[in-house]
Amino acid sequence: MRRTANAEVLVEVVVDSVAGAVAAAASGAKRIELCQGLVEGGLTPSLGLCEAVRAAVKIPVFAMVRPRGGDFLYERSEFEVMRRELQHLKAAGADGIVAGVLLASGELDEARMRELVAAAAPLPFTCHRAFDVCADAARAIETLVAVGAARVLTSGQAASAPKGTACIKACVARAGARLVVMAGGGVRDDNVRNLVETTGVREVHLSATAWRRSAMAFQQQGVPMGTRPPDDEFSLRVTDGSTIARVVAAVQEPQEP
Repeated sequence: MRRTANAEVLVEVVVDSVAGAVAAAASGAKRIELCQGLVEGGLTPSLGLCEAVRAAVKIPVFAMVRPRGGDFLYERSEFEVMRRELQHLKAAGADGIVAGVLLASGELDEARMRELVAAAAPLPFTCHRAFDVCADAARAIETLVAVGAARVLTSGQAASAPKGTACIKACVARAGARLVVMAGGGVRDDNVRNLVETTGVREVHLSATAWRRSAMAFQQQGVPMGTRPPDDEFSLRVTDGSTIARVVAAVQEPQEP
């Protein structure tokens, strides 16, 4: 599908800071997806960050609701956290909500998605790239339409949107006017025009990630602050109660005189 050069395409930028939001708005982005933990694919932003970003920019700010990294199969307690976070983000001034929940089978969890969409109302709801690891993209499009989602962010179930153009194009055709399909993942200035023309999307999403060195004059080496990331999205960090119990027992052991 070819588009005329002046057909408007909305550019959304995902950011994790006030500075990032200001840079995105100043550079011409028309919407922000706000999150924290971009190295984990995006997590729920703090309320302070949401309020500060909302005050700093005039373009719409859509807030991520994702309680942890890894997969999108959530325990009851995790989903309860999502419900609470969603309400707090609405109160903090979010203009839209971004989330996604899967079943163990790889299908979208229609019941929970319907609950989140209803809780987000009247704000628009975007299904994030949980869509890209679901079992059946065509079926997922129909589920999103059924639950009332406004849009879906997708790389076409591929490592990047340019590699997933066939799937994205098929999703655009299936969704029609019922659901906005937004292409994201590996979007750059040297591929975005072809991506738009090939798939027919009217919205694109990118992080525009770059790295800068810390301004710290003194830099202590060999003291990492985090754990090593897992090898894939299906290894989840958990708190091991048996390890805690052993440490508690060890510190409570009588000391030798």
